[in-house]
Amino acid sequence: MFELLKGLEFTLPWILLLLPLPWLVYRFSKPANRQQSALLVPFYNDLPLQDSLTSPAPESRAPLFLAILAWCLLLLATAGPRWVGDPVELPVTGRDTLLAVDLSGSMKQTDLPLNGREATRLDVVKDVVSKFIDGRKGDRVGLVLFGTQAYLQAPLTFDIETVRTLLDESTIGIAGPLTAIGDAIGMSVKQLRKRPKDQRVMILLTDGDNTAGNLSPIKAADLAQKEGVTIYTVGVGAEEMIVPGIFGSSFGAQRVNPSADLDEETLSKIADVTGGRYFRARSADELKQIYTIIDQLEPVELSKDTFRPVKALFYWPLGFAFMLAALLASLKVFATSARTGGEA
Repeated sequence: MFELLKGLEFTLPWILLLLPLPWLVYRFSKPANRQQSALLVPFYNDLPLQDSLTSPAPESRAPLFLAILAWCLLLLATAGPRWVGDPVELPVTGRDTLLAVDLSGSMKQTDLPLNGREATRLDVVKDVVSKFIDGRKGDRVGLVLFGTQAYLQAPLTFDIETVRTLLDESTIGIAGPLTAIGDAIGMSVKQLRKRPKDQRVMILLTDGDNTAGNLSPIKAADLAQKEGVTIYTVGVGAEEMIVPGIFGSSFGAQRVNPSADLDEETLSKIADVTGGRYFRARSADELKQIYTIIDQLEPVELSKDTFRPVKALFYWPLGFAFMLAALLASLKVFATSARTGGEA
């Protein structure tokens, strides 16, 4: 019995102090002053039916008992009874991950097939990074898009669905045709510096080198290192592709390196300075593997938190109180109709 009551709590337990209120009102309030006309009967004491007239049949105490029970149930419901379960452990994440994605003109290159079909580099990035975002439940995720300029598209938020939608809606060239890697890092550090130091993570994805912006990538990396921001850099783009010859035929076709402009040295140095790691994605599959590795390097489960499941119980006493009130009303109507019928 005590085990069953162990998890029972009340949100407003002081409400139960009102239980004796009806009795106190009955006990200490003055009777109503009824002034009614009366018939004077001088010979009343000589009537033979005196006893029967002054001793009416005792009434049933059932309505009074039902009314008291309904009052108790109403107060019990108002007190907010609830059942609180045993503590349940939940994994809690604390990573603040800011994604910086290159939208420069070179991201329209179609050297990374996606599921067997031709696709731009940005299409492949959207497919892989969207799945990475979906796996960051419980983390704050932000999005920086950069080209000639760097823009904060989504501040750090738990609403990962919105971040993923904003990434899916991004298009090549909206930030300009060039590549401002340093400015993208600076924009990201500005957002992450407000967060706890051991939770600042940035993932920078680009397919070129720094060709725009006011801040050099190395200076930006130094700034990130001072602010405790870990940067993982990803260089995307195939190392070889065949360019068709005249009129799209194989005659005169050439093998070219579509990633010749990728500055791997700078990306590696950015990662080294900030304690991160540089990854090279030459295909869609490699890019998927890279984000899987990053997810393992930045585990989502950092600590344990607990919560106790709560179930409201007020509707049970409230429902029974309404049932008793309906029963009392029915009894009163029945008694009134019976009395009226008897007088007729």
